[in-house]
Amino acid sequence: MIRVGTLEREARDLLNRLGVADAAMSGGARRVASPITGETIAHVHEAGPDDCARAIAAAHAAFLVWRQEPAPRRGELVRLLGEELRAAKADLGLLVTLEAGKTLSEGLGEVQEMIDICDYAVGLSRQLFGLTIASERPDHRMMETWHPLGVVGVISAFNFPVAVWSWNAALALVCGDPVVWKPSEKTPLTALAVQALFERAATRFGDAPAGLSSVLVGGREVGEALVAHPLVRLVSATGSTAMGRAVGPALAARFARALLELGGNNAAIACPSADLDLTLRGVAFAAMGTAGQRCTTLRRLFLHDSVYEAFLPRLKAAYASVRIGDPRDGDTLVGPLIDPAALEGMERALADARDQGGVVHGGERAEGPGEGIYVRPALVEMPGQTPVVLRETFAPILYVMRYSALEEAVALNNAAPQGLSSAIFTNDVREAERFCSATGSDCGIANVNIGPSGAEIGGAFGGEKETGGGRESGSDSWKAYMRRATNTVNYGRTLPLAQGVKFDI
Repeated sequence: MIRVGTLEREARDLLNRLGVADAAMSGGARRVASPITGETIAHVHEAGPDDCARAIAAAHAAFLVWRQEPAPRRGELVRLLGEELRAAKADLGLLVTLEAGKTLSEGLGEVQEMIDICDYAVGLSRQLFGLTIASERPDHRMMETWHPLGVVGVISAFNFPVAVWSWNAALALVCGDPVVWKPSEKTPLTALAVQALFERAATRFGDAPAGLSSVLVGGREVGEALVAHPLVRLVSATGSTAMGRAVGPALAARFARALLELGGNNAAIACPSADLDLTLRGVAFAAMGTAGQRCTTLRRLFLHDSVYEAFLPRLKAAYASVRIGDPRDGDTLVGPLIDPAALEGMERALADARDQGGVVHGGERAEGPGEGIYVRPALVEMPGQTPVVLRETFAPILYVMRYSALEEAVALNNAAPQGLSSAIFTNDVREAERFCSATGSDCGIANVNIGPSGAEIGGAFGGEKETGGGRESGSDSWKAYMRRATNTVNYGRTLPLAQGVKFDI
């Protein structure tokens, strides 16, 4: 059932249940629209320069206290946050759907990702290990120790409005760092809801310092203030490569750390031995899920000559039959684009593809509730990897091309300026291992027999080249949120110097 005109009330009810007061959702200058129907669902207050300065100062004051808490105790706060997220999963997941336009399954999945990273971080709070290092000097011990870094700024994008914050915040908090969050101006309501849940957890924790977590709603100027402030020691920024080109040098100029998660023009290779049923499911979700608005969305597909004619008609049929509509409806697989600018970018890319020899299937406007922007995902047969193919367009466009040899396909995969995610579909172990080797994919993520999207929190997430080089979530990503010290302890009565240096007095 298509429901129009009720989204504002639905959003307000959700926010009230999540702990956000009515005053935070009205009277502000920033209009919040739902991509489902295009209607206004709230007006929120924006942070000004003084608000930014106060939030960062409070975060720094919190840091001076929080860094002294034992790490397992810091983990207890994150455990409580995970409990609050579990209790609020249904409401927060639906709010993600209302504000970002993701299907309800994806909205709930995003909250589950937050819960998972909280669980991961709680365990990590007892595993912030350093090393003991052999010393060349007798009666000496060397070791490395890890200490809290300072205030962490998080700049997140609309397409994962809450999960990206959690990837950073859960690790930062157990590492001893407070977090100041600048959410996308397109999705501030979910950020306010998460902050309310954090405050519930902090109240249960009992003595968490004020300022440990804060939200700054606003546009580019708020992000710039966060990047420029000398007390912010690390900024994790998710967004476009253009944004990263501004953020990275600004942080480098003051010797602060940058954790950049930027563009992704992701590819998959279907080999002669590929299981075509599995490949079809993997390609369809990766290319059409989230209406093509994931950084890990599949945008380029290389089909071997031997499977091209058998596979492409099946893929066309899937594109033609995919269910598009209100993302709250359980049978919907593709929801709306986020805003008119996304549609303009898609239409421009399809026009360029046609000019460069492409044959376009789909891509037209589709029916949906209200003034929401719904499109049928586009499948584009290309004669080769032309300039438009190498240009990331944040929309459901999949460029399909032929290849003859694996080396050729790997080179095409690596030709994109971005290096986030990639995949190969094959039952040949040699091809799979080659793709994952040093001479294979140059991306931060290289998958076998799954698409490039759908990363789990246990593995470090991020990529190379114009993707920015940052890593969030699992593995040893926690080290980005801490500073390392090397300690040498002399427990003897002499003072031998390293490298055989003599200095006798």
